[in-house]
Amino acid sequence: MEPRLAVLHIPHSSKVVPADVRATLILSDADLGAELIRMTDSYTDQLFELPEGAARIVFPVSRLVVDPERFVDDAQEPMAARGMGVVYTRTSDGQPLRRTLSLESRDLLIRRYYDPHHERLTRAVDDALEYAGRCLILDCHSFPSAPLPYELEQSSVRPDICVGTDEYHTPDWLVELATELSSGQGFRVLLNQPFSGALVPMAHYRKEPRVWSLMIEVNRSLYMDEFTGNRSAQFDSIRRRLRAILARLLEGATLSE
Repeated sequence: MEPRLAVLHIPHSSKVVPADVRATLILSDADLGAELIRMTDSYTDQLFELPEGAARIVFPVSRLVVDPERFVDDAQEPMAARGMGVVYTRTSDGQPLRRTLSLESRDLLIRRYYDPHHERLTRAVDDALEYAGRCLILDCHSFPSAPLPYELEQSSVRPDICVGTDEYHTPDWLVELATELSSGQGFRVLLNQPFSGALVPMAHYRKEPRVWSLMIEVNRSLYMDEFTGNRSAQFDSIRRRLRAILARLLEGATLSE
């Protein structure tokens, strides 16, 4: 991978469930299809694009297989209490998702999908640090226009864009720039609502101040039909506006010391 200053991390765009994993899920095909629409950040691998200046790390399978944005240790992961740790056992409405997994089977899924993904992410960040002396991680997501039952934040007031931050890895200038750019594109913006935080590889987490991270979440109602999962007529317009935001964020990271 050619070194880049920025890394676009896209963890939840895939609906792929390998056949051997599908055999462990107890949902019918229809119910699984509906759950994938609810839980997938559909089209975020297309919405968030930059042709130059950023590496792209896209998780290749569904978060229903393994969620790359969870802590591996359930004791450290708040969502594990809702059956949504690194390997989900419950659906978005709290129903059983899969047959009981042995610890060996759970560890195999982590080694097969989670570990290689985080190795790629860490390597991309290391390459950026070596290449540019800094790295900007843009953690790219979408969220439903109405809260799903599993979500910790159940407020019906939802923005167009949610900007998520980390107190160590998100400098003030980056928060201000992201908010200003999003508002300038006509989006209603909230900070850390309905979701908070910004991903950083564990090798750098709270250790490397040259790693900056920002989560950008876009409301799905802006670009897709949340029932059918199909793209809407506004998709290309939203993609262009997001692209403009990302380009300016990359420019800001390039100029900042």
